[in-house]
Amino acid sequence: MVKPRIEIAVPGPFLLGEGPCWAGDERALYFVDALKPAIHRWRPGDGAFATWRMPQIVGSFAIRAGGGLIAALQTGFAAVNLADGQVTMLVDPEPEKPDNILNDGKCDRRGRFWCGSRDGALTDPSGALYRLDPDLSTHRMDEGFIVPNGLAWAPDNRTMYFADSRAETVFAYDFDIDDGAVSNRRVFFSTRDIEGRCDGATVDAEGFYWCALVHGGRIARVDPKGRFDRVIEMPVRHPTMCTFGGDDLDVLYVTSAASMVSDEERAATPQAGAVFAIHDLGVRGLPEPKFAG
Repeated sequence: MVKPRIEIAVPGPFLLGEGPCWAGDERALYFVDALKPAIHRWRPGDGAFATWRMPQIVGSFAIRAGGGLIAALQTGFAAVNLADGQVTMLVDPEPEKPDNILNDGKCDRRGRFWCGSRDGALTDPSGALYRLDPDLSTHRMDEGFIVPNGLAWAPDNRTMYFADSRAETVFAYDFDIDDGAVSNRRVFFSTRDIEGRCDGATVDAEGFYWCALVHGGRIARVDPKGRFDRVIEMPVRHPTMCTFGGDDLDVLYVTSAASMVSDEERAATPQAGAVFAIHDLGVRGLPEPKFAG
């Protein structure tokens, strides 16, 4: 097997790079800086870079089928008009929890946006998993999480993956693609006995789960039974999320965080906060669904 080649795609540094999403029709990578709130777009073909500032901490987003983005901000879901940068708040799923923040999110293959909320202090299991439907109705699907992350769906749409980073656990659910229902939550794998916690994730075309091990400096590929298949060492300690992109969906783009780096680490890892591209993996990803609303 050819050794993967890692290069810097976008130097940054970004305080908390997150949410990379490949837009195939634009041949562009979108991603966020959660703490210097903005959504960025970078085109590898010509290096063009664009930024849309957000009024609040931004946890995640998805591209809308009708244009623009749907974003999970600190206090709720919002529509983002890319033409003029206007941000329109739509709905707050947790008005009774003012200290909570929306975090990781992405769309299933029927265009529903799933997103987890987290405790602002990263300590209490006050977070929940929400499903935002195309009609903008919001549904609480599960609860009791500290820091929700790692959303992804198996290629056959029968399994949904969802992590609680602070609980050191990645769960699997039975998933009903027609009804958008989840059931039978169980442990997929745990990170308690390894360095790093599961942050953002994706799946490849073979059904393997790829996740960033934040604080552990690695990307892991996990088979459908929860066994580690491959581990890739990153040049930074805090990778945050990964997604497949490129014309053939064979490049793994990885965001990372500069805000988590100590002074000692910063000297040793000056690339912290960059967006990386990993080549020569020998696998391909799947197109990222768009929000149907």
